[in-house]
Amino acid sequence: MTEHTKVDFGAERVDGETASTPGPTVLEKAAPRSERMASNKIECNACPVLCQISEGRTGACDRYANASGRLIRVDPVVFLSRANEADSTVEFGASSDARNDPAEQALFVTGVGASSTYPDYKPAPFIVASKRDDVDMITVVTEGIFSYCSFKVKIDTDRFLGPEQANVRCQGEIVGHVTTAEYGSQMLSLGGVHHLTGGSKKEGRVTCDMMLALGNKQAVELSIDGGASLAIRAGAAPVVDGVEERRMRVGCGSATIGIFAKQWFGHADEVVVVDDHITGVLTEHQAGRCLGMTRSGIRIRGRKSTPGRYFQVANPGIGWGGTDIQDPLAIIEGFDPAVAKPGMRLLMVSTTGEHAQWYELDQDLVPRVAEMPDAVRRTVERIGENCEPSLATVLFLGGAGGSLRAGATENPVLLTRAIKQKLVNVTCGGAPAYVWPGGGITVMVDVSRMPDRSFGTVPTPAIVAPIEFTMTYDAYRDLGGHLDAVRSLEDVLINGPEHTEGAPLARRMVAANPDNPWPPVMPPMLG
Repeated sequence: MTEHTKVDFGAERVDGETASTPGPTVLEKAAPRSERMASNKIECNACPVLCQISEGRTGACDRYANASGRLIRVDPVVFLSRANEADSTVEFGASSDARNDPAEQALFVTGVGASSTYPDYKPAPFIVASKRDDVDMITVVTEGIFSYCSFKVKIDTDRFLGPEQANVRCQGEIVGHVTTAEYGSQMLSLGGVHHLTGGSKKEGRVTCDMMLALGNKQAVELSIDGGASLAIRAGAAPVVDGVEERRMRVGCGSATIGIFAKQWFGHADEVVVVDDHITGVLTEHQAGRCLGMTRSGIRIRGRKSTPGRYFQVANPGIGWGGTDIQDPLAIIEGFDPAVAKPGMRLLMVSTTGEHAQWYELDQDLVPRVAEMPDAVRRTVERIGENCEPSLATVLFLGGAGGSLRAGATENPVLLTRAIKQKLVNVTCGGAPAYVWPGGGITVMVDVSRMPDRSFGTVPTPAIVAPIEFTMTYDAYRDLGGHLDAVRSLEDVLINGPEHTEGAPLARRMVAANPDNPWPPVMPPMLG
């Protein structure tokens, strides 16, 4: 199949409306072949939509196609290779490496392109036996259909993106919300079952498309109610209101004082580090007191927390230190004439060093802009040097339910228990996954560590994501695994998938991410 085209459409859509012409988002209801389906079509049961697909066309998800009356998986299954640096796609058994001893190859079968376990009674598409350090291993490989899933996005910036709990929109539709800020980062929660299925059809479709793009490391444009517009892509600098962010703050204002106090000592009489959360004042701060600095008499707006630490000096914004101010003197109420002296030297700086200004007090104790000394300028530059690059980090969070577990065992709770007992290692496209405590199998993975194009969709709507469960052969036997479906890695390489509907016809070799643990087949108990 060289071109993806959508499913042919019948007289009735999923929602019961009548369809007179084909369209890319229209899906047929399932029906027995004898009642509605033409003889030149085949029914795909890889998801609940049950598309009826004509020869040479794909279903509505663009993942399965009708090839001469046979249902096939269009995309190849992805193998990770430690030795093969080239991204190459071949038919199963067509490459010379297919007949090499797999023990000599550093290969791992991922769930990317592997097909799903739907309907639930089927074993996983690949249940692969291998050997590691003379230990017999089993890896259960599948693509999961996730309705209960979301993306947590960490945006490294001090800029105000929007109030906590504010709606996040894509193409005008609500697709998530702003959640609790973390140190130096703003956080978004995007997607989730309620946006996918609990709102309008457009909300579900836009949410699904947005999640697909995020997972596949593509750029997404968002807007926040009462806040900023964003362009984010996994592993890239976020763009806030059209400006690309460069730095993640070195710390809050108080922390910045503590880090650089000794370097400012003797060069400045006072330093104020402007920050939306905690603004620091050097001579009042414990760091300044320990250095024996004399109070400057400065009076700072806001609510004093502990000495040298001030809350709420300004409103959140995109100005100095994540505040809404452009003139740093706006947070200064004045100087105590009983303490301050003309000629005192004042540095005001932001937590990233992107904003900095040097002042000297005149005879009336009014700060006047002056040329910054080289020694002070170097400390400002060092603040910037200590700031990490601003990035958007995208984490996939999904709950692996019945279909995934049934593909591994007839008694799914045993798989859940084995994972919690650290007898099973969980990966997503070969990338390490964090399994949340508590009930169920809730996994979280950094999409930047997964292979490209790891995610897909089905029009229910839901996200399709790869997942692999790796354990010893004995552990798989004890949890009631589908032992009759186990195949050797050598057999998979030579013969490809078993001749079942929806099987991928080709494999794609992709270089393993050097940042990921290797091999992915090593469960925690053996690591």
